[in-house]
Amino acid sequence: MAEVKTHALSALARRTADPAISWLMHAALARPQLISLAAGFTDNKSLPVGDVRVLLNDLLRSLRTGQSALQYGTTFGDPALRRLTAQRVQRLDGARGQPKAYSPERMIITSGSQQLLYMVTEALCDAGDIVLVEDPTYFVYLGILQSHGVRARGVRLERDGLDLTHLRAVLERLKRSGELQRVKLLYLVSYFQNPTGVTTCFTKKRALLALLNQFECPAGHPVYLLEDTAYRELRFAGEDVKTALAAKGFSERVILAGTYSKPFATGARVGFGFLPEPVFTAVTRIKGNHDFGTSNLLQLLLARALGSGRYDRHLQVVQARYAHKARVMRRALAAHFPEGVECWEPTGGLYFWARLPGRLPSGTASKLFQAALAHNVLYVPGELCYAHDSTRRKPNHEMRLSFGGATEANIREGIKRLGAVLREMMV
Repeated sequence: MAEVKTHALSALARRTADPAISWLMHAALARPQLISLAAGFTDNKSLPVGDVRVLLNDLLRSLRTGQSALQYGTTFGDPALRRLTAQRVQRLDGARGQPKAYSPERMIITSGSQQLLYMVTEALCDAGDIVLVEDPTYFVYLGILQSHGVRARGVRLERDGLDLTHLRAVLERLKRSGELQRVKLLYLVSYFQNPTGVTTCFTKKRALLALLNQFECPAGHPVYLLEDTAYRELRFAGEDVKTALAAKGFSERVILAGTYSKPFATGARVGFGFLPEPVFTAVTRIKGNHDFGTSNLLQLLLARALGSGRYDRHLQVVQARYAHKARVMRRALAAHFPEGVECWEPTGGLYFWARLPGRLPSGTASKLFQAALAHNVLYVPGELCYAHDSTRRKPNHEMRLSFGGATEANIREGIKRLGAVLREMMV
């Protein structure tokens, strides 16, 4: 009798590890006594319950609009939402002379920006390909790469974005090794980055596009920039920064991912993407196989929120709320964290980034992480945010701290508990 395999799972299924975000979110929900400064939940108090109730009542009041909302839509997305989104991004960028880059015809509406990241990776990358990422980066995207068998190469992150000198060095190294043809894209979380809170300045966006362009001939194919703008509208200080779509001459190499989940309601999983051809067609076909269209009800809800002005009024509330909670965390850090811990303060988004002395590991297997759990406080170990890159040792002395979902009281108490653990460990 022929030997039978013990499973019928695909290579992708066997590769896919349990995402760290799933465990972090479950821990936050399953242990009521645990103060989670880890999972990037948004603020409960600022969720637009009243606005959504009014908008849905208005949408469902008419039989015609109600039936339309409860019917299937198109794979591309609702035309009104695409138009409003395109106009919004173009207006935020202050771009008047580049209508093609911001055309709703090169947009797709997705089930959150996470779906777009997955589909773009699926459309561009085969197992063994390489994606360049910030060092550190959004660890959930690292999980997408890992599940697809795609290798990640880290590029050092500075306080205003990628280290361009290091990016060139990484590309040159890949060229010398004969691996440059496997490089498909550079992934960038460009606003109030998850996990560090860093925003990439527009000058660097334009410069890195020019640098990627220099290596396209030896690569033998286009090398795209995948710009993840999920936190852009959560800015509460400083000036706004243009997206890479505004870099003239490079729009055909920019894939822009955005979302309404973070600034409006995380339960309304609606994202969007601007994509050049042939990526747009490939991603649209993949989405057709995924779900043949994002929830039509949620799309029409968002379109009405944008068109009525309720979205912008809510955004002001959200920005003020996160500015307040960031101040609460900053004061708690100053009061309770010991000297020697470097904290990066954001001007938007949901996160502080803390660097500990190099002798103090912060990873999931560390004494610090276990002691923090014993004191009922949870953080994201920085090691989760670094790609598996054989060219450098993975840092293990950092942590991401979220002020998004925790109450002010829990922020203060959580930082106090964590500070006490740090003081004990750093003696």
